[in-house]
Amino acid sequence: MPDIDKYLSAIQKNEGSDLHISTGSPPILRVHGTMAPLKATPFESDKVQALLDPIMTETARRNFAETGDADWAYDLKGVARFRCNAFQDRRGPGAVFRIIPNDFMTAEDLDLPEAVLKLCTLPKGLVLVTGPTGSGKSTTLTAMIDYINQRRTDHVITIEDPIEFVHENKKCLINQREVHTHTDSFSRALRAALREDPDIVLVGEMRDLETTHIAIETAETGHLVFGTLHTTTAASTVDRIIDQFPADRQAQIRTMLASSLKGIVAQTLCKRPSKGRIAALEVLIVNNAISNQIREGKTFQIESGMQVGRKEGNMLMNDALVQHVVDENITAAEAIHRSLQRTDLIDKLASKGIETNPGDSA
Repeated sequence: MPDIDKYLSAIQKNEGSDLHISTGSPPILRVHGTMAPLKATPFESDKVQALLDPIMTETARRNFAETGDADWAYDLKGVARFRCNAFQDRRGPGAVFRIIPNDFMTAEDLDLPEAVLKLCTLPKGLVLVTGPTGSGKSTTLTAMIDYINQRRTDHVITIEDPIEFVHENKKCLINQREVHTHTDSFSRALRAALREDPDIVLVGEMRDLETTHIAIETAETGHLVFGTLHTTTAASTVDRIIDQFPADRQAQIRTMLASSLKGIVAQTLCKRPSKGRIAALEVLIVNNAISNQIREGKTFQIESGMQVGRKEGNMLMNDALVQHVVDENITAAEAIHRSLQRTDLIDKLASKGIETNPGDSA
């Protein structure tokens, strides 16, 4: 058994999400969002390398030697799968391991809004799940694909780096491909997917212009495409996509996006008062008004459009945070900490009779 396994097992035992291994430091877990060092002697660089070598794939080992970075997945039987990233820093090698539970959370477990579930029933279009690293994007997307797998009879192709949650065929045929293992890149796999008779395509990350462009084209040509971006709001997601392209192509991309984009779920993870975390979701459902705002380059009006379109399922992040506070899922201080528009949030909390302390917004 590789020596690293005992540290990886500690993630599950302590209800953690990540394990950090760094030269000059003891192993550290992230538990319910908080860093918690394990009782161990700080690792020397040789020890870190010895922990990593037995579980790295050949591709990961080669990439690590050539670039100082590597991504791969590791399956610890009887425990869980792990998303692994190794890196070099000024002290030596290090790595972060994210646990991927064998049993993923369903749409019902996550209590996904009805508007989000309706996005899973669309015949075509582009649906994006966004948020910072560690915000639960993969968990939400996995639940959405599982929801589809239980209700539709379609061919689903996922392109991931690495494969995280494993889907068994239920009503759908699901082919999961891993970048650097089954294909060279997201863009190459996405182009190939168009020749593989898909109904639904999941792109783990729309991380470059080519992949983004192909994803939009794929959605335009009659497929349902799911993707992720590291953006924090629905409106900023639209801007991020358009800004990837040269100025002389942006008008064309706006037009394509206005017709193909169907919804955006922007999320952040919040700490519960006791233990555990819960996602707050901003939901954009694209209607005719919002489609026109995208086409005309008036993305600054999207937030107003979402407020008007609440009956269609649109939900602003601050409204989601307020509802979590009202439902006692999170504290007011946590809501303020997670908000990008704190003054507005404090006003909305006050309208619900919820008092806040001046220090809460610090």
